[in-house]
Amino acid sequence: MGVGVSIEPSKAVAAPAARVAPIAEVEVGLGAAIRGAIGSFFVPAAAIVVALLLFGIFIAITGRNPLAVYYQMYRGSFGTAFSIQNTLVRAAPLMLTALATALPLRLGLVGLGGEGAMVLGGLGAAAAAVFMTGHSPMAVKCAMLVAGAAIGGLWIAFAGALRAYRGVNETICTLLLNYIAIALLNHIVEGPLRDPASLNKPSTLPIGDDNMIGNLPGMDVHWGLAFGVGACLLTWVLMNRTTFGFAARMVGGNVRAALLNGLPVGRLIVVATFIGGVCAGLAGSIEVAAIHGTANASLVTGYGYTGVLVAFIARGNPLAVIPVALLLGGIGASGGLLQRVFDLPDATVNVLQGILFISILFSETFYGRSLKELGLFRRRATPPATPPALQKQPPAVEGAV
Repeated sequence: MGVGVSIEPSKAVAAPAARVAPIAEVEVGLGAAIRGAIGSFFVPAAAIVVALLLFGIFIAITGRNPLAVYYQMYRGSFGTAFSIQNTLVRAAPLMLTALATALPLRLGLVGLGGEGAMVLGGLGAAAAAVFMTGHSPMAVKCAMLVAGAAIGGLWIAFAGALRAYRGVNETICTLLLNYIAIALLNHIVEGPLRDPASLNKPSTLPIGDDNMIGNLPGMDVHWGLAFGVGACLLTWVLMNRTTFGFAARMVGGNVRAALLNGLPVGRLIVVATFIGGVCAGLAGSIEVAAIHGTANASLVTGYGYTGVLVAFIARGNPLAVIPVALLLGGIGASGGLLQRVFDLPDATVNVLQGILFISILFSETFYGRSLKELGLFRRRATPPATPPALQKQPPAVEGAV
């Protein structure tokens, strides 16, 4: 009887494996897709909704109607043609300063130096215009943009070099460098480059109307918006379609693995921080060349710190920086309307930004986790039913075939 059995054990085991493997691969791919969708859209969207709810509670405590406040915020940011243009003007520097944090973030670095790089970039642009007096307007404009971008890039790259070669914490370093940059602005504006005609508000000499950067055709928005969008597109290509970007992402994923593969980690850090600083310095030079016409204390606007929030919401993705900058630019543009309609301080929108920042930081714990891992829609576990054939098995007989 036992001789008639001709099934080989190896073939009997191999057949089920061939059927189960594709199902496991599909389940793994589906889980990764769900986690990717949660991480890219649902988590930041939920963080923004939570921040709006908390801000609504804050508004209700002050005795105002939260829904009415939200409506006026919409009107002040995207409700009219004027508000849209105002939002675009505010979003332009946010795009550039956000890149000063977003690019190092791809390497696992948290830099907060966009404010200092922007301030010194504006100061460098004003100084270049003063020293280029008598040259053609095009030459002066190019000199301002190049000077501001170069100074901003070197300023942030200095912090990157300290991190790469001396182990200095980049977050603390860039934060302290912001205060040094503001102090340098005040010293130079009130000292060597001060315009004698500026009495109540010290500033540098005006760059001149001919050297100002104009507006985009058909819009009351300066060319800084085009620079911001262009910088986001170029840096996205750099970080996602080049070997440099691949190496930078490898450093951000695992520094030890990058070193074992022979990647120049220190040089990558310095280059990435330099490019981010170039963008922030360019934002400062555009503020001088398109809006202020001179360097003064008005350059300290907080765009650099708001750019940090933009970079975190965008999770270091230069393309995602564009819509997030528009959103936060609109929130900032609505502050004046809230002040006029509800008699709220103009800084009320800063409360919303602060709540939003805390909410975004808290939401970091939910990235890359599925609904089952988060504990949502968890069903009560029930023991599997035992097949009838296995419920009552006769004891094994020793020696049976």
